[in-house]
Amino acid sequence: MQNSLESGGSAALRAAGDRASLQRAVADRLRSQTKPPGSLGQLESLGERLALLQNTLTPRVEISRICVFAGSHGIANSGVSAYPSLVTLQMVANFLAGGAAVCVLARDAGASLHVIDTGVEGTLDPQLALNPAFFSRSQRQGTRSFLEECAMTPAECDGAMAAGAEQVKLALKDGIEILAIGEMGIGNTTSAAALFAALLDLPPAQVVGRGTGIDTSGLQRKQRAVATALAKHAHPRPDTQPARHWLEAVGGYEIAAMAGAILAAHEAHLPVVVDGFISTAAALVAHSLRPGSLDVCFFSHQSDEQGHRLVLEQMGVSAILSLGMRLGEASGAALALPILRASARLLCEMATFESAGVSGPSDA
Repeated sequence: MQNSLESGGSAALRAAGDRASLQRAVADRLRSQTKPPGSLGQLESLGERLALLQNTLTPRVEISRICVFAGSHGIANSGVSAYPSLVTLQMVANFLAGGAAVCVLARDAGASLHVIDTGVEGTLDPQLALNPAFFSRSQRQGTRSFLEECAMTPAECDGAMAAGAEQVKLALKDGIEILAIGEMGIGNTTSAAALFAALLDLPPAQVVGRGTGIDTSGLQRKQRAVATALAKHAHPRPDTQPARHWLEAVGGYEIAAMAGAILAAHEAHLPVVVDGFISTAAALVAHSLRPGSLDVCFFSHQSDEQGHRLVLEQMGVSAILSLGMRLGEASGAALALPILRASARLLCEMATFESAGVSGPSDA
């Protein structure tokens, strides 16, 4: 059926580049399938988005990859996390050994996994560093504390964003049809909250959550840290875009890398599955730098981290899943991959009333 659909109009539509015609063809296709209109809910709209993004009536997201970007944070030494900064390096080792949650979920989804060190503090076991799925793109052993100075220099920010763009280039070379992104970095919910507060003009109390599970006094320290950072870095250089300023001032190398990946994916029309709270901050940065880049982003889940629902609403996007998760490391993105694959297959493979000999809805 897929080949007949391709020859029956999709190829011509793709050559003509007529988005409006394609949108009508997708709507007609969904309407003619053996189901009540709209009865597959989000699966229909997801399939439509994939079709428009790939400019074809028969979208494919069969071959997938998950990229986990890791980076350490200077702010982690200010009592904003329940775990020590060393855990970032230890978790990178766990990813490469195949023992982390995202490793299990990647195997289940049939996705390959890449781990990218964008600036992790410490030294990885040389044997693990030989893993072909590992990419050492460290800008520095952790960002600086944004309570004292900007978290990263412009050159470091460029380097981290380039590391994200590199993964998109590799994905295209390897025939990857959909890319999922996530992160690891103790202290990065603080960075993400600061980015949300700065770029969406939201009070810290609405976007600062408990992260790894800090107690009430830790939450208060975290809120004060974000408020202090917003005041300290309130005056960007005149020649700097606000999103770029705030990314350098309070962001993380892994957040910059994910923003770079989204920008590169937007240029390539490659679907990107965004993980949770921190990955959404990267998507917000990318959107602020290049409006329209959210077109390639599929937000996998609404994190249980405080503020994520509000941020998604402010950005005008919705999440596919809501499972009370707040782990990070692309775990939610991995879970969404099979759903996106199913949405594309339904659009491509489901019979129509005519082809199946099934009576359509009555006119009465």
